Amino acid sequence: MIRIAVDAMGGDHAPTVIVDGAVAAARHLDAGIALVGPAAQLERAVAAHRDASKLGITIVDAPDVIGMTEPPAAALRRKPRASIRVAAELVARQEAVALVSAGHTGATVMAAHAAFGMIPGVDRPALAATIPTRERPAVLLDAGANVECRPQHLLQFGVMGSVFAHVAFGTERPGVGLLSIGEEATKGNELTREAHRLLRAAPLNFIGNVEGREIYSGLADVVVCDGFTGNVVLKTSEGLVEVVEGLLGDELRGTFSSQVGYLLSRRAFRRFRRRVDYSEYGGATLLGVAGLVIVGHGRSSAKAIRNAIAMAYRFATTDFIRRVEHEIGAAAIAK
Repeated sequence: MIRIAVDAMGGDHAPTVIVDGAVAAARHLDAGIALVGPAAQLERAVAAHRDASKLGITIVDAPDVIGMTEPPAAALRRKPRASIRVAAELVARQEAVALVSAGHTGATVMAAHAAFGMIPGVDRPALAATIPTRERPAVLLDAGANVECRPQHLLQFGVMGSVFAHVAFGTERPGVGLLSIGEEATKGNELTREAHRLLRAAPLNFIGNVEGREIYSGLADVVVCDGFTGNVVLKTSEGLVEVVEGLLGDELRGTFSSQVGYLLSRRAFRRFRRRVDYSEYGGATLLGVAGLVIVGHGRSSAKAIRNAIAMAYRFATTDFIRRVEHEIGAAAIAK
């Protein structure tokens, strides 16, 4: 049976929400789930689900937890039995096929890097976040694994993002765009101008620069940027969606006619919410490391954790990492 390691102490609402999501996933997947964290806490959380003993859920004791505000490198050194480190080691020993965590992103990236190493030809890992567009899902990377990048890193992100879009979404010749402040090659800072030159010369379907207003248009299947910018883009988008939903709610409750209109179109509103809700996608895939890692939002709900585990299961059953390694090797990433 496929087994997925879940950092049960990662996230703002751990361990209860993480356990709830894991149990929900186990009910629908032919997979075992290893919940990693302080055994006594996890046993209490699992006991709230009467059917948990029939679902292939096991508990792996890891007494230490890395808090969201701790410096990741120092915390991993001080806490060798931290839940994220123990979960990564399960995958490294091939006792699990994938790692899922909604905890400290920096600690997750560092633990995965230490446990799995990097895919040959890749210098830096990148978080690939699935984003909705009017056409089809697209991928934004890096979404937060690297604060500072060099031009060759953005080139590698472009190759990895293209592979991800092809393998995950079945997109033929994904269009790769570089996030910048203007369409012209001369626009942007030194990083984007040099990255533009490298991407244009690479064996990719590079469509040039894309501006912020074009991210969700479907113009590009892959949007490349440094991790600082990508994380700001995602957090801004999440905030905008929440504001739009709030404004819609205020308007729909405003008058009798608007309430009637909502009743007639609520199915469309539900579809809209599903298309823009980050929990529908589960989490971001950490590309570049030689192991399968899904990183969830710190605010992940049980639904988001369930979908993150489902994503890990789908990628594991389609040999995703091996396919990524093969296609990256074939692309001969330049340094």
